[in-house]
Amino acid sequence: MSVWLGCLVCHDGWMSARFKDLCFDANDHQGLADWWCRALGYERIWGDGRPADAPVPIADPGGQGPLIWVNPVPEGKVVKNRVHIDVFGDTDELVTLGATLLRRRDGERNWDMLADPDAICRP
Repeated sequence: MSVWLGCLVCHDGWMSARFKDLCFDANDHQGLADWWCRALGYERIWGDGRPADAPVPIADPGGQGPLIWVNPVPEGKVVKNRVHIDVFGDTDELVTLGATLLRRRDGERNWDMLADPDAICRP
């Protein structure tokens, strides 16, 4: 049985690929890793023993969410992201943690739109 989801076909049986990790590129990858840990309740996998310029893996301690790698890059974001992350959470709390409120829910949209501190999740 196949189900059409946009351009992805899901079916019973063997798949040629499966989701592994989520990766973010960031100018301040250490700070952004800390922000996502606070926002999602994640933890750094290897603590602080890695070199400061190494990618930072963070994980859900309950094992429910995906592994996230926050990778250092020298360049800033130039164009709109083609992927965004939907999360459940308290908008005011996320703003207090450092997110930017881009658009409050209204009659047209039933969700708030925020950007994380590095604007990775900004449309």
